[in-house]
Amino acid sequence: MYVIITYDVGEKRVNKVCKKLKEYLTWTQNSVFEGEISKSLLMKCMYELELIINKEEDSIYLYQVPNPKNIKKQVFGQERNFDELFI
Repeated sequence: MYVIITYDVGEKRVNKVCKKLKEYLTWTQNSVFEGEISKSLLMKCMYELELIINKEEDSIYLYQVPNPKNIKKQVFGQERNFDELFI
């Protein structure tokens, strides 16, 4: 399945959340990750994120797209893939 994950977390946890999401998805913009992932890996990823965040202060939004052909993505301006910056 295709997913998009966005997050808004406390400054102390931003790097940990970003690092964890890089293990599973592609970093496309600040606080935004997306990509293909199996249900089991998604469950593992979300469990690991729950161990990092403070549920009283932080938020993570998970958008699941069962059929990525149904999503139309338009980029205005420069399209970035942050993962490529570090290769």
